[in-house]
Amino acid sequence: MKIGIIGAGYAGLSAAYDLAKAGNQVTIYEGMDSVGGLAGGFKDPKWDWTVDRFYHHWFASDNHMLGLIEELGLSDKVLFPRPYTVLLHNEKWYPFDSITQALLFPGLGWGLDKIRFGLVGVFLKLTKNWRALEKFTVDAWMRKWAGNRVYETMWEPMLIGKFGRHYKDVPMSWFWARIHARTTKLGTFVGGFQAFADSFAEKLCEMGVEIRLSARVLKIVRSSPKGDRQTSDQVSVTGESGAEEYDQVLVTTSPAAMAFLVPDLPEDYLGALKNLKHMGAVVLVAALKHQLSEQGYYWFNLPKGDGFPFLALVEHTNYVGAEHFGGDHIVYAGDYLEPGHAHFDLSADELMDKFADSFARINPKFERDWVSKVWAFKADYAQPVPQLGHSENIPEIRTPVDGIYFASMSQVYPWDRGTNFAVEIGRRAARLMMG
Repeated sequence: MKIGIIGAGYAGLSAAYDLAKAGNQVTIYEGMDSVGGLAGGFKDPKWDWTVDRFYHHWFASDNHMLGLIEELGLSDKVLFPRPYTVLLHNEKWYPFDSITQALLFPGLGWGLDKIRFGLVGVFLKLTKNWRALEKFTVDAWMRKWAGNRVYETMWEPMLIGKFGRHYKDVPMSWFWARIHARTTKLGTFVGGFQAFADSFAEKLCEMGVEIRLSARVLKIVRSSPKGDRQTSDQVSVTGESGAEEYDQVLVTTSPAAMAFLVPDLPEDYLGALKNLKHMGAVVLVAALKHQLSEQGYYWFNLPKGDGFPFLALVEHTNYVGAEHFGGDHIVYAGDYLEPGHAHFDLSADELMDKFADSFARINPKFERDWVSKVWAFKADYAQPVPQLGHSENIPEIRTPVDGIYFASMSQVYPWDRGTNFAVEIGRRAARLMMG
């Protein structure tokens, strides 16, 4: 078959890999000038490695991603450094990236609350019956079984930071997936995620896949057979340089973009796309002259109730060394926000000015002149927001329009968005297309 794929993120690249391996002719359209999608990166001239635009890592349990890397023969470039995640309590930072450290966290005291916290964690690790949990919100289930203090201290701030005004609507099945699959080991790739995406794209090109960068797609429709062709109708992909026909097309964009690109979708499928909620993301990346966390902490969970204007501060060079970045210390300040939030309109320097006081709360020695350079990256579609009974509301990968398929991070539920499940849904779409 002749197959078109819209989007060179990990879902599109993974689908292309399986489709090309099976002998199909594959063309990928990517609107940006590089592959990788939301997991892509950038590079300052003095750096040896790239830095992700939106911070990423792999868990040791990410079997779809790590299995693909092994197939590609690139496992020797996967690294699993030991990072440290911390949580704030009474203006002090406490390690919080294992069950043992969580049980030692003083914010829960030493009585029944800590026992309930531990029992809930063990249950979520062991149970596989997530469908029973999607009938309850995280807010209701946690208050009942973990208790108000545990929930309000440990989990409610994270939910508010991640989902904003939607946080009380999120089903417990989503929270189960986060706890069930997480590991304390966090992995990356030599050279950064962009280095992996580039290596992956190079392998695809060797297999005969054509990757068209800076190739914006405008419309996807069914078209009639031409001449004396006896095959079924084709799918026409129209870009800025004209239209081209394919036997099948896979779209890996956001639901909103899918609704725009394929005008012939029937109302019920279109309605399902439009009902999917999501949050956007704003990430500031700062290159500092000095280490921000002198204790070597990697990930700071920041409760907005304590006055922090973003959800997490991540010191990337406490995970992989500053020597890869010309001695710069790379720090992310990231947040999930409603599309249209005021931070989407701020420049990198304006965001840095707004966030400087929070950097000083991490390290009182911090001064604005520590900052060598800043970048800001923004995405309207960054975090799907699932609802109760969400498994019944997910649009099918095979759309009602014959020959057109859709695979996005809004369809990986109950799992959270991330490169591991982008690989999984991309390969699942490829199997459906070939089946």
